[in-house]
Amino acid sequence: MLAKAVWCRMARSGAVGALTIALLVSGGVGAHADELDDRKIEVEQNLDHLNEDMEVLDDDIKETDSKLRGLQAQLPAAEQALADAQGRVSRAADEAADLARRVQVARETRDQLNVKIAEGKVKLEDSKQIIGQIATEAYKRGGVSSDLSLLLNASADGNLAAGMDLADQAMRSQNAALDSLSEQSATDANAQLRLAAVEEEITDLKSAADAALVREQVARDDAEEKKQSLDGIISQTDALSAELLAQRPRIQEKLRVKEAEQVQINGQIKERQERLIREEAERKAKAAAAERKRIAEEKAKWEREEAARAKEAREEAARQKKKNSYVKPKYVAPAPQAAPQERSSWGLIRPVSGGRQTSGFGWRPTPAGTIDYGGRGGYVHAGVDWGFGGQCGSPVKASADGEVWMAGWGGSSGNKVTVSHGVVKGKALATNYHHMQRVVVNVGQHVKQGQVVGYVGTTGNSTGCHMHFETIINGAAVNPLGLL
Repeated sequence: MLAKAVWCRMARSGAVGALTIALLVSGGVGAHADELDDRKIEVEQNLDHLNEDMEVLDDDIKETDSKLRGLQAQLPAAEQALADAQGRVSRAADEAADLARRVQVARETRDQLNVKIAEGKVKLEDSKQIIGQIATEAYKRGGVSSDLSLLLNASADGNLAAGMDLADQAMRSQNAALDSLSEQSATDANAQLRLAAVEEEITDLKSAADAALVREQVARDDAEEKKQSLDGIISQTDALSAELLAQRPRIQEKLRVKEAEQVQINGQIKERQERLIREEAERKAKAAAAERKRIAEEKAKWEREEAARAKEAREEAARQKKKNSYVKPKYVAPAPQAAPQERSSWGLIRPVSGGRQTSGFGWRPTPAGTIDYGGRGGYVHAGVDWGFGGQCGSPVKASADGEVWMAGWGGSSGNKVTVSHGVVKGKALATNYHHMQRVVVNVGQHVKQGQVVGYVGTTGNSTGCHMHFETIINGAAVNPLGLL
């Protein structure tokens, strides 16, 4: 399938010539006065708008698809970041659980220490009580303990050995009580220090566990929020892409309907053109027959008058007795009345002076930087291009006399002028001038060959200053080089 833009341009250009010629032949009826012409203009404008909509839609689809691919490319990293964060939270939770176990052990140790401290306090109180009793007895006996008193009493009774033994036992008991008191005091002091250390360890471990867990939960929540945000954007972008893709068939269907309508209208215009050309040929044939009849009548009249003059001359010669010296003149047919002028050749001139031909007529690859309608990588180039080395502004001239049918914006053709040149060699001839910087003629205006109609530009689907020139015969684009 050929590129849509080329088909539209060829159909539009060809029908322009056919339409204008038909109007001229039929007696100069205005280009916008015919309902068929108005329908054609409306359909072409709709096609231009739909093609532009399709172009914008394709750009949007490409942009959205590119954005979607970019977002999807970010998704693995976001998923990995979330997985890493979840892993850190899991490890932090495990660490917190381990620390909780350590806290529990520390608390159990603390409870055991508290029990030992309580037991130590009881023992300490017992030791203090024993020592207090010894001290009280000693005080009551004037500084001599009850054990020593027993010893003295035993000595007085004559049982000294037994008394000495009892005294030794009493001293050992007192010393043991003192040692127990000292040892218990040291044990209690050490237990208090260990208890303080355990309490501090519990506080530090719990704080560290809580801080680690909170930190990793915050990181996980942040990663999850970013992942959810990315998922949301991807979902929205994917929905937008689907919506844009869904619009494409609808626009294509509208294009198909309008193109079918355009084909129908072009067929009707072609039929009208052929009918008008036949009528013109019949009119010319009748005019030629009438002219032949007029010439024959003029000749017959002349011959009658000449015969009368010859007769009169002979009679005069007889009267003068002279030889008949009359010389019969040769008949010269009168000049025929002016007939409608018909060129013997196409009579077109190049629309621009200078410039270099950069592209010819026929199939060519889609130039870089332009829209590839149809996506085939190329299309039928319906005219000839002359480039000007990046310089715009050279005058564009009418290739022949004619009437301006189109002047203004032509979609992918940019600023465009179409000139109808009437019926030439029995065929409808029109020329198109595309991508102009500006147009200086109006629809319905009659132009002379060589008259400036605009200036070279690069508007529409164009990548540089050039003149795209087309020749349309009977509604079909032909190679301009064969007509120039």
